[in-house]
Amino acid sequence: MNFQRDRRNEAPEINLIPLIDVMLVLIIFLVLTTSYSKVAGLEINLPTAESAGAQEAPNEVIVAVSAAGDVIVNRVPVGSRDINLIATALGKATSPGVKDPVVVINADAKSPHQSVIDVMQAAQRAGLPHITFATQAPQ
Repeated sequence: MNFQRDRRNEAPEINLIPLIDVMLVLIIFLVLTTSYSKVAGLEINLPTAESAGAQEAPNEVIVAVSAAGDVIVNRVPVGSRDINLIATALGKATSPGVKDPVVVINADAKSPHQSVIDVMQAAQRAGLPHITFATQAPQ
């Protein structure tokens, strides 16, 4: 018995239209369910870090930046936020015979970012390329 008498030998074909429809539905589902986060909206608390302990070095220049942005170099207030005045104060704070002094920046967690950048630029102008940041251990 030959049941395929009236049929010709046709090549099988794949119908792509249902596949495209399913893929479009999947793409729409993924776009609608994806959550987007704003990078600018992240909340961070600065600065905390774990360390082995503080080491005192004779070639350190301690710079403190308050929450208001005021700069204090070796416990002496600079009195201005001008980069040139901060650089002058950093130059005066370095000992003449000390090799490679390190500027340690103690910035308050809520201090303006621009104040810290100004201190870094002032250290560069004063010829102090070695800069580090002091942090406190988390409590």
